[in-house]
Amino acid sequence: MTGRIKTALPSLAAALSAFGIAAAGPVQAAPAGGDLRAAHAARLDPDRSGRAVYETTCAACHGSDGTGAPATRVGFQAPLPDFTDCSFASREPDADWVAVAHEGGPVRGFDATMPAFGEAVSGAELQRAVDYIRTFCGEAAWPRGELNLPRPLFTEKAYPEDEAVWTVGSRTGSSAMWTSEAVYESRFGARSQWEIVVPYAVMESTGGGWTGGFGDVALGVKHAVWHSAAGGSILSVAGEVVLPVGDEDDGVGAGTTIFEPFVSFGQILPGDAFLQLMVGSELPASTARAEREGFWRVALGRSFQEGRFGRVWSPMV
Repeated sequence: MTGRIKTALPSLAAALSAFGIAAAGPVQAAPAGGDLRAAHAARLDPDRSGRAVYETTCAACHGSDGTGAPATRVGFQAPLPDFTDCSFASREPDADWVAVAHEGGPVRGFDATMPAFGEAVSGAELQRAVDYIRTFCGEAAWPRGELNLPRPLFTEKAYPEDEAVWTVGSRTGSSAMWTSEAVYESRFGARSQWEIVVPYAVMESTGGGWTGGFGDVALGVKHAVWHSAAGGSILSVAGEVVLPVGDEDDGVGAGTTIFEPFVSFGQILPGDAFLQLMVGSELPASTARAEREGFWRVALGRSFQEGRFGRVWSPMV
C-alpha cells in the first residue's frame, strides 16, 4: 500500500494518565510529607530487584497486583491502567514506559497526573520496574510493542494493531489525478487484525473538468504466527480480498475480484535499524481483466531519536 499518515488511536489508552509509577501529581491522600518522590529517592538502592522498585515506587497507586488502586485511596479521578490486561500492557515498547515514568505523562501525550520522577529513580531502576510490570501479563501470545516497527510506504507491517490511516497522492500530466486512501485496522485476540481499505480518486476528464469516485474496496485479515521479543522478530500471514466496486472506465477499478495472500516479516537490527519484508501474489478472479502477479517488497531503515526521550524519525529505503 502507499505511504500512510497515522492518526493516533488509544493504545496505551487514556488510562496511562497514571502510568507505571505510584506518585501521580499532587495526591491528596499521600502519606505524611506529601512528596512521594523524595521519600522514594531516600530509599534508592542500585541493586534493588524490579519487584522491590515497583513495590516502593509504583504500588501505592498501581497496586501490588498491578490492577490499580481505587480513586478513594490515590486521591484523583484519572483512571489507572490495569497491568494484568495483556491487550493494554503488551502494546508499547519499554522505551515509552520508561520515558513516561521519567519525564511524566505529557512526554508521550498523556495526562499530567502522571508526574516526572526525573533522577529521583534511576533509568536502570525504572527498566527493572518495567521488566517486573511485564510479568503481570501472563500470556506469551501477545506480541511486544518493540516489534511494532515504523510503517513503510509500500511494505505491509507484520505487527497487528489498532489504527486509522489516511494517505494522499497525486499524478500530473495530461490526465491529472488526486488519490486518497482511508484505512481502518482493528485487532482481535492476541495476534490478529482485520482491516478495511477505501480508496477515493478525483481525476481530470478528457473534455475538461474533474470527476471523482471510489475505487476498489479491500477487506483484509492478518495473523502473527510467530514472534520473539528477545530475537526482535515477527512473522505474519495475511490476505486481502479486493472487491470490484470502483469504476473501471475511470481507472479506479480493476473490474474483477482480486485475492492477495502475502507473508510479512519484521526484524530489529543492531544500531536502531530494522528490516521489513513482504512477499505475496495477486490472484484475480478473471484473468481477462487483470493479470496474475507475484511481488516482493522490502524496507530497510533506521530510527533516530531527538535527545533521550524526544521524537523519533525513521528514514527508510
